[in-house]
Amino acid sequence: MSSSLVACEVDESLKEKLKKFRLRKETNNAAILMKIDMEKQLVILEEEYEDISLDDLRNELPERQPRFIVYSYKYVHTDGRVSYPLCFIFSSPVGCKPEQQMMYAGSRNQLVSTAELTKVFETRNIDDLSEEWLINKLAFFR
Repeated sequence: MSSSLVACEVDESLKEKLKKFRLRKETNNAAILMKIDMEKQLVILEEEYEDISLDDLRNELPERQPRFIVYSYKYVHTDGRVSYPLCFIFSSPVGCKPEQQMMYAGSRNQLVSTAELTKVFETRNIDDLSEEWLINKLAFFR
């Protein structure tokens, strides 16, 4: 039932930005940070980052508000291969307002589908957001 729940639409300019982000050729870590405009019930771009580590990105996140992140990560596999997975991260910290949490949770699947992403992760504690955390999550996708 929750998979069909759509709380918010995705802003048209954000859809374009996500499409371009998927096709980017740069090899550095980069992120798109998104939030919900509660009045318009619209997922919008909050900020774009180039050459940002997860540790630095974690410092940009609000402590008690959910956020959506699309993160392009330079992943060096144990055998030396390099890939650039696009990761969708839903940060929903403990202590955020229930109505915000519901709005974000209800919009997540729509956004993942719009961005055409398969590596979808969630964290309830932004302190977990680290390179080690992401590598552990990505190990599942060998």
